[in-house]
Amino acid sequence: MRKTWVVVTAVAGVGLAFMSALVVGVYMVAGNLANGVGGGSVGLAKGAVPAAYQTLVQKWGNLCSAINPALLAAQLYQESGFNPNAKSPAAAEGIAQFIPGTWATHGIDGNGDGKRDVWDPNDAIPSAASYDCKLASYVKDAPGNVTENMLAAYNAGAYAVIKYGGVPPYKETQNYVKTITTLEKSFARPVSRVDPSQRAAAAIYYAQKKLGTPYLWGGNGTADQGGRFDCSGLTKAAYESVGVTLPRVANDQYNAGPHPARAELLPGDLVFFSDDLTNSRAIRHVGIYVGGGYMIDAPRTGAVIRFDPIDTPDYFGATRVTEDGAKALPTTV
Repeated sequence: MRKTWVVVTAVAGVGLAFMSALVVGVYMVAGNLANGVGGGSVGLAKGAVPAAYQTLVQKWGNLCSAINPALLAAQLYQESGFNPNAKSPAAAEGIAQFIPGTWATHGIDGNGDGKRDVWDPNDAIPSAASYDCKLASYVKDAPGNVTENMLAAYNAGAYAVIKYGGVPPYKETQNYVKTITTLEKSFARPVSRVDPSQRAAAAIYYAQKKLGTPYLWGGNGTADQGGRFDCSGLTKAAYESVGVTLPRVANDQYNAGPHPARAELLPGDLVFFSDDLTNSRAIRHVGIYVGGGYMIDAPRTGAVIRFDPIDTPDYFGATRVTEDGAKALPTTV
């Protein structure tokens, strides 16, 4: 649900006709820009890592050449969703999800307080980076990409990487490598325009057909809900209509691809809003950008799906959804 901002809008008559023309007009733009140039860097995207951990991830993500801050962030998000109190059924613990045996061997005292505490991110995040770099050193002579080999060693063990001369032919390991390297893009700060979605126009078209539909908290658009949506239910359904499955909640949808700057927004980008502009985990609203500074969104209880401006004080940022990016997201974080 999004906080209500007092905005004077009159999307009626000529105004509605203008907005409809805007949406129709941007379909060709989204398609014609399909050959845009992508890019990224080892810097962290705005707010992608909670502010409490950003400095740690930036520092320790540069510990060795096999990792970078965005890759380390992707691992932490995949393992725990940045939850320092996470504990798995397999007894993996903390923000980096170390099992006790691995922690006993590879945990380090990252903050120099004389203790190695798996529950303290000041120890666990440096330990995750240190462990990655140790694994990279174990497989440094294996053919192939050193980062991919490091990730494969994390999943399958260094011996398997050495034995097979690179990423081993295990489906689970290959999927893990692809997942983390794909998620990395959603945590990296782009350094040039990122590729536009080729499904953007169809996602907008889906959302446009829902204009005027009453909002429903938790709404997924099902028949028993009267076809009503909340904000992330609408964006999820819009992209499902073009074969891309997004997570259910807005703060996870933020990680479904790279993050264009405000000046680089294209129709079909998801746009996000938060009361905490330093932490993507605090995102509480999402809409679909249609161009001209407007989005289609399901704003709040008592309102209907409509056009809203995006340039409000709570604007957080945007995501250009990719199929691989959506597939890489964990089902629970």
